[in-house]
Amino acid sequence: MMAQMAVAMPLMLAGEQDMFHFPSADEVRTQPISRAGNEAGWPFSVDEGTLACVWSGGQRVVMFFEGRPEGLDEDETFQPRQVIVTTDPMQLTLGNMASRDLFRPAASVEERIRLVAPFATLGQKLCDQPAGARVGHGEL
Repeated sequence: MMAQMAVAMPLMLAGEQDMFHFPSADEVRTQPISRAGNEAGWPFSVDEGTLACVWSGGQRVVMFFEGRPEGLDEDETFQPRQVIVTTDPMQLTLGNMASRDLFRPAASVEERIRLVAPFATLGQKLCDQPAGARVGHGEL
């Protein structure tokens, strides 16, 4: 019991979660984002969505979730695609294989990193907000 407390105490003091922590909905931080009409560096294939900070594997992870399509009826279920927003080439490529079409086409991994980097930085600022924060459009 003492060994478990010794391991958990630095995590609790730092406000971090352990590897086996499953986040609840009130811990997720979100911010709606959308493409400006003349924005050339928009990395996603959809024009709007939600940037989110979630816990995964004991660390904060920035993700982008696509927005609900405009023509979809309210009673129709919608499962948004999501991608990890990071400058780590392994997570950016392998971690996003299932929904890679949520990114706009890029000529190389380097180009995709360059496009995603500002959103990864924005997402890290979002992660610094209190748990459960819902930040308005353009507030960070």
